[in-house]
Amino acid sequence: MSTGLLLAHQGGWDEILLVAGPVAVFALLLWVARRRALAQASVESDVGSEGV
Repeated sequence: MSTGLLLAHQGGWDEILLVAGPVAVFALLLWVARRRALAQASVESDVGSEGV
């Protein structure tokens, strides 16, 4: 089966993938950025508390 036939309206699942794929990538990027921000904030608060 060729790719064109495979993506030619198979009951709606292909349209769901076209929306869910980019949404999942965006959610993953937000999750990674949040983890990095929390880690950075934790490091900065640890450094700030040592100076007291």
